[in-house]
Amino acid sequence: MGSIWELDFYSRPILDANQKKVWEILVCESPVDVRTKTDSLFRYAQYCPSTQVNSVWLRTALEEAINKAGEAPIKIRFFRRQMNNMITKACQDAGIPALPSRRALVLNQWLQQRMEEVYPQELGYQGEANPSVRLDRPLPQRLPDALEGKQWAFVTLEAKDFVDMPDWEIAFGEAFPLELAQLSPEIRIPGILIFSPRALPIAGWMSGLEMAYLRFDTSQGDRLILETGATESWVLANIRTPQLLKEAQGFEETKQKANGVHFIGVQSDPQVQSFSGFWLLQEVSL
Repeated sequence: MGSIWELDFYSRPILDANQKKVWEILVCESPVDVRTKTDSLFRYAQYCPSTQVNSVWLRTALEEAINKAGEAPIKIRFFRRQMNNMITKACQDAGIPALPSRRALVLNQWLQQRMEEVYPQELGYQGEANPSVRLDRPLPQRLPDALEGKQWAFVTLEAKDFVDMPDWEIAFGEAFPLELAQLSPEIRIPGILIFSPRALPIAGWMSGLEMAYLRFDTSQGDRLILETGATESWVLANIRTPQLLKEAQGFEETKQKANGVHFIGVQSDPQVQSFSGFWLLQEVSL
């Protein structure tokens, strides 16, 4: 399997000699399991003059990144929805699928690090925040009937339990090194396990969604919401009993203590040792 890249192309808090915002492309490799060493992941950065912000410049920069990496990724993730057309066009012209995704954990940390340590050293640094444009998100969708689990449960594992995750039998899934979240080995990580005779089709469907994170939502009743892609969300479960409400609140509290880290597992029944799907997730602000 080839690598997956995370990409950002946006203006930075730096002005050029003409008092125009400097733009920048950032590309980094996505980790795919818990044993990945983050300092070994490929990274590429290049500033772009405001007069050259277009899909042609971006494609050229991507091709340079590919040359430096030695191979093209199998897909590229990006989280800025307002840049959708330009990024998608540049990636397509470079022959790489581009997918809107909030699963950009390495990129998010890299951006924060550059905001604190790199951009302030640049001539023309402005020192103010450089927020992304906020766009409305659609309402959560109802899961297709065929994809609803027959049973599910809240569970927790210690961070150290994930060390052996690459050795688990998992048909579909993805993970990341917990060093990204700076968690101690003993901290509890919450999650849910979904059980269904149709576990494999459910996991296969989830694998195509660019899984982002789970959240407990109380805005329109008590619900577990699965966030996917750049904007999509799905009602994974309705919380209907006081006991489940207490467990859902505990899930959210434990998730916050674990710096947003949590997981989803899909199995055919509670007795099996294998997983049809397993995703290690982290809720971050992008």
